[in-house]
Amino acid sequence: MKSTDSFYMADLYGELQLAPSDEKRNWRAPIPGLLLVTTAALAALWLSEHYGAPQILLGLLIGFALNFTSADARLRPGLDMASQTLLRVGIVLLGLRVTFGEIAALGLLPFLGLAAIMAGVIGVGVLAARLTSQDLRFGLLAGGATAICGVSAALALWSIIGSKRVSQEGFAITVLGVTLASALALATYPALAAMLELSDTQAGFLVGASIHDVAQAIGGGFAVSEKAGEVATVVKLSRVTLLVPLLLLVALVLGQKGEGKRFSLRQGVPWFIAGFVAVVALNSLVAVPAALAGYGASAASFFLLLAVTAAAIKADLSGILAHGWKAFVPVAAATLTAFALALSVAWAL
Repeated sequence: MKSTDSFYMADLYGELQLAPSDEKRNWRAPIPGLLLVTTAALAALWLSEHYGAPQILLGLLIGFALNFTSADARLRPGLDMASQTLLRVGIVLLGLRVTFGEIAALGLLPFLGLAAIMAGVIGVGVLAARLTSQDLRFGLLAGGATAICGVSAALALWSIIGSKRVSQEGFAITVLGVTLASALALATYPALAAMLELSDTQAGFLVGASIHDVAQAIGGGFAVSEKAGEVATVVKLSRVTLLVPLLLLVALVLGQKGEGKRFSLRQGVPWFIAGFVAVVALNSLVAVPAALAGYGASAASFFLLLAVTAAAIKADLSGILAHGWKAFVPVAAATLTAFALALSVAWAL
């Protein structure tokens, strides 16, 4: 079984739950992986310009095609940097596309809807675990990971639940399930939004409220349109912030007794969310030069493309076949519930 640090792909909270490495960082180490991801991303851009397909989707598919390269340890530092650090920087830069006025224009309903969706998805995950004779805490892990932010939430929740309550194998199954579900959602949800003739706001909410992984949720929004991408960004980052009260609630309910790590608020408020809010505030209060805003938006889009491509390269899809189908029922049920509830709220907007 792989160690937990091999499972967070485009992960936002993962490294907060892991012990810092004693390995000395070499500034040259990320170069090979970054060159691979950049080449794949540029290929996706070229194909997108010539054939009209969404660049995020093409990056995902090219990344899956290059999945075999992830076995080379020399590429790992660069892949990690692209799927984590550059993702965070891209999210901060996305603040140049959003203002507080646009957030307020969404209204109260979307944010109340997010809380209801989170509760419903977690409840279905626990119920599905019970119906398939699995541990309820495994269902809580699967439902929580699906409701919030995929692998990131799985790592954070697992550190609270404890390895004695949910085994490392159970954690790995959850990670594999949400990774595949996010990939399938990115490939299908934008097309479904178009088939259902949703508006940009509705499509952005649907994608942002139902796709697990942050990079793929935001990328899926921009695959629909610029406006949908901006809405998906706000909605998805709002979901991410719900991880803080969820971890506190889980720690309270389970009543930790020496298992796993105790949760602190410092774990739950990473710098990229603070940075995103700060840039949105700047964009709302100050007239940012159009050229600067344009360069920032372009950089954000490219960084997100790099993150999605790196996530696909690192994904361990072959592990899905090693486990029985029942182990993936909680994630599958929670994923379908998230889509159905998000679509219901989107239609009400």
